[in-house]
Amino acid sequence: MKKIIAPILIFFFVVLGFALFSIYRTSDFLAQNPVPFEKASNPSINKPPAPPEATLVAVGDIMLARNVGVKIKENGVDYPFEKVKPYLQADIVFANLECPITAGPPVPTGSMIFHANPGDELGLQHAGFNIVSLANNHTMNFGNKGMLDTVSLLKMAGINYVGAGKDSAEASAPVYIEKNGIKFAFLGYNDPDVVPDNYFATVNKPGTNRLDIPKMQTAVKAAKQNADIVIVSLHSGIEYKTPDQHQIDFDHAAIDAGAEMVLGHHPHVLQTVEKYHGKYILYSLGNFVFDQMFSLETRQSVITKTTFNKEGLEKIEFTPVMIYDYSQPQIVTDSKDQAAILAKLGVSETMYK
Repeated sequence: MKKIIAPILIFFFVVLGFALFSIYRTSDFLAQNPVPFEKASNPSINKPPAPPEATLVAVGDIMLARNVGVKIKENGVDYPFEKVKPYLQADIVFANLECPITAGPPVPTGSMIFHANPGDELGLQHAGFNIVSLANNHTMNFGNKGMLDTVSLLKMAGINYVGAGKDSAEASAPVYIEKNGIKFAFLGYNDPDVVPDNYFATVNKPGTNRLDIPKMQTAVKAAKQNADIVIVSLHSGIEYKTPDQHQIDFDHAAIDAGAEMVLGHHPHVLQTVEKYHGKYILYSLGNFVFDQMFSLETRQSVITKTTFNKEGLEKIEFTPVMIYDYSQPQIVTDSKDQAAILAKLGVSETMYK
């Protein structure tokens, strides 16, 4: 038995000695030649972070007077936006505010002189709007006081405004908003074809910002030096019609000067979307909160949601809506009705790239 065990033990110690010697030599080699830590062994570790993004929701004309004012008095300031508020969630929410906010008598049906009541701006605030254009043909309906009351109330509600101000310098100045590290500049313009001369701001008088193509291009180029994205709003066109050449010339000039997108208002109906030099022109977003229930076209609208990075627009989405009860946009769910509204924009899908 001893003769069998002895060779086994000798073999075992020889193998153990060889193994220990191999470990010693390997550890000595690794000490002198360390293997680098390979991060690439896990691809997700080296994946670059996605560039920052910011979202912008833009809608058409909001008018809080006349029949809309009656509905607000009956149902509260949030009533016009109740059915669409979830779709207005974005970093920046923009609209054309088609009325001054100032004290005054009730606005009768059929009147073209508008005003909303102080406090109605809280409906905009609650819905998420943080910038509006005042460059339109109704901001000055109640004179200088009405316009100054409007900007004062908007300021108190934390809502930026563009395209109007206490003088021409403020009316023409860009409004800068930075979200998620992306800086936006907004500019607003009012076409002389749709308003009298006394609606425009001067060096010592409140008013709206006059459309002038050379001055607009200079302003866009200057804003582009201080912002990543320049958005231009234009109040122009012929009511209830397709885009006219005046709109087209202005909007092309804005893009040529460096604007990323142009948002159009005034015709009260949806007009086409154009992709020009890779940038988007929305000639008219139509009505959004309005009491023009006399036609299907004046009731149809869209909520436009765009996603930007610092280089420009990444995607654009359209959500069709229809106005009900003289005041309240609601989401269109029927696929045929959705298609009919998107066709007015010249697009066939809710997302357009």
